[in-house]
Amino acid sequence: MISKTRNSNDSSASRRKFMKVSTTVLAGGITMTNRRNALNAEGGASDLLRIGLIGCGGRGTGAASQALRADKNVKLTAMGDAFADRIQTSLDRLKKMDDIASKINVPPDRQFTGFDAYRKVIDSGVDVVLLCAIPHFRPLHFQAAIEGGKHVFTEKPVAVDAPGVRSVLETSWLAKERNLSVVSGLCLRFSKGFQETVSRLQEGAIGDIHTLQANDYRGKIWAKSRQLDWTDMHWQMRNWYYFTWLSGDFNVEQHVHYLDICSWIMKNTYPVCAVGIGGRQVRTGEEYGNIYDHHSVTYEYENGTKLFSNCRQMPGCHNDMSAQAVGSNGKANLNESKNGLYIINDTKWTYSGEDNDFYQTEHDELFASIRNGKSINNGEYMAKSTMLAIMGRMATYTGQRITWNEAFNSKEDLTPPKYEWGPIEIPQVAMPGITKFY
Repeated sequence: MISKTRNSNDSSASRRKFMKVSTTVLAGGITMTNRRNALNAEGGASDLLRIGLIGCGGRGTGAASQALRADKNVKLTAMGDAFADRIQTSLDRLKKMDDIASKINVPPDRQFTGFDAYRKVIDSGVDVVLLCAIPHFRPLHFQAAIEGGKHVFTEKPVAVDAPGVRSVLETSWLAKERNLSVVSGLCLRFSKGFQETVSRLQEGAIGDIHTLQANDYRGKIWAKSRQLDWTDMHWQMRNWYYFTWLSGDFNVEQHVHYLDICSWIMKNTYPVCAVGIGGRQVRTGEEYGNIYDHHSVTYEYENGTKLFSNCRQMPGCHNDMSAQAVGSNGKANLNESKNGLYIINDTKWTYSGEDNDFYQTEHDELFASIRNGKSINNGEYMAKSTMLAIMGRMATYTGQRITWNEAFNSKEDLTPPKYEWGPIEIPQVAMPGITKFY
């Protein structure tokens, strides 16, 4: 594993750093009003919102289409990605969508590639930024977007290591100070069915909750074999899902959804410790980088409540993506299937209300918040739920019992020595009992 350390900050030091940054930025006067005036001076419509997309893969393309459907007066005006072909593929797909094609205006001079593409998108005059690039870069992109005065939609997870999580929390504080909206790609929180079910659980529908379970059992995911003309960095970036420094491992990149649901049920509180097992049993080839193909983690809350987290990516096996809760007076199930949201106590309640496209709803609410001036900020829970998943990875990689404070204050920084298209260390697979906790 690529690993180095940054200086560790405690909460008070982090807050002091945030206040210093916040004061500096606010003193610069880069406010929503100033940006609106600048747009008007250029002859643009006063209520037009310009959108910039950073990260043009499948999820980025989907987010862009949803953002363009969320408001009647928006345009996609800038796109950035490490690779030019991904921009073109995304743009071609978006232009074929008849209902949004007229809202796309991304000429070649606003198509940016390379490691600095994010900065060029942010500086191109956009109002809203969609952060859909590789997870490793999200703290950097998020900080740049908020410091640039942009509203943000950010995909999950928001970091791959603890220093990244701490950075995201600081940036979220800055967004609050500046009344900028931050909406998270932890999309299940925008499902009306999940909202009602969780609300009932928080109100005591099954009594005191003592056990939670988060499952993510699924089949194989895409993999890209190395091409002869790819450098080490090209290979790892193209095959980013399989490198911990880029994705966080799949228990962070994808399983974070149902870990977040469990945290939501617990009123956004988080476990105090974790211990787990994991490894590579099926995905053992070079094309699978250095991530695991299974993780099983037991988290414990301060009051003794246990959260059992299990995830696996193996073909030919039983699949299940869900969360369960058991309390002193019943149990509950939460998943996306029909009739998959129910609570059993003295009777059985099953959600039968409106089904909404929660991917669309998160963008609808983002743009509504911008229009009405009442910002949304999902920063704290998106950062802490990401930390919960990283904490589980720390437990499985090291084989040690990891506390929340140890995980949150970890000095492990997965940033490579430099970002350039050349040689880079190929990370080793973690070995429990041998891999150290930093």
